Amino acid sequence: MTGFACPVPDTDTDRILLGHGSGGQLMTELLNEVIIAELGGDEPLEDAAVVGVGGVDTVFTTDGFVVTPRFFPGGDIGSLAVHGTVNDLAMRGAVPVALSLAYIIEEGFPIADLRRITRSAAAAAAAAGVRIVTGDTKVVGRGAADGLYVTTTGIGFRTGEARPCATGGRAGDVVLLSGPIGLHGTAILSAREELGFEPEISSDSRPLHRLVAAMIEAGGDAVHALRDPTRGGLASALNELAHSSGVLVEIDEATVPVPEHVAAACALLGLDPMHVANEGCLVAFVAPASAPAVLRAMRSVPEGASAAVIGEVTGGTPGRVIARTLVGSSRVVDVLVGEQLPRIC
Repeated sequence: MTGFACPVPDTDTDRILLGHGSGGQLMTELLNEVIIAELGGDEPLEDAAVVGVGGVDTVFTTDGFVVTPRFFPGGDIGSLAVHGTVNDLAMRGAVPVALSLAYIIEEGFPIADLRRITRSAAAAAAAAGVRIVTGDTKVVGRGAADGLYVTTTGIGFRTGEARPCATGGRAGDVVLLSGPIGLHGTAILSAREELGFEPEISSDSRPLHRLVAAMIEAGGDAVHALRDPTRGGLASALNELAHSSGVLVEIDEATVPVPEHVAAACALLGLDPMHVANEGCLVAFVAPASAPAVLRAMRSVPEGASAAVIGEVTGGTPGRVIARTLVGSSRVVDVLVGEQLPRIC
């Protein structure tokens, strides 16, 4: 069986490629050279923006969801949209307050499925303690969309002293990972291709704001940077933080938790778990003196029960991630160029 990873695409094009949505190199180029270039501004790329409103740090984010299939083990596009937006707010240290929910629906889409997805989004929001307060609905003709696309926007506010940001990493920081990687991407691929892995792989989709609150309570402003490794996986998240903070990140592959059934699926399909998407874990850079307390706090809540130390931030070559392998060598952990698993969120 051949792997599912796409070949490296020809990037010299004036058209959008699937890889432009991968969370990897092509997406970074699209954002920097087209979208941000036209909008203006040179701020680091963050999961959410902090906007001062009436003297309060209001955190603001928006996200689109095109996952296929829309229903998958461990969730669906409705719950995923809520969790993804709540988590983007949490990565800036925010408590979520309210969400919007917008649909673009293709003519002919089953109303029963729309009802089920909306009910799931409502339940996920209630479980996260956040309200869906506004939204929009558009219907397009048959063939003008693939069933249903969802867009969510979220607002929240910061509490405590922590101000985690992409530029916050410092030499000496400890790299913490809240739980196992690779579950969401392999669950989506298995459901889409009807691969029938045993045991069944379920997405890790869940809200992380309570985990972040516990970390901040334990570590305060020692929590320097947070990122949820969604598209592009842990590799992209670490590279983004290393680049924005101007640091070298060194990790130990032996300490990165990969569930056995995920590792087996990735080996069969030719995937690197470091590049596979997640929707229920985070990576953190934390000052060394506070790292033990933050790790204990992570392990005290269900979302961080499997939290582990996976590496450290150093003052070496800035913007690079190095992994110590299981055989004792070292390798550069790079971002994907093209698209490995399309439409996973």
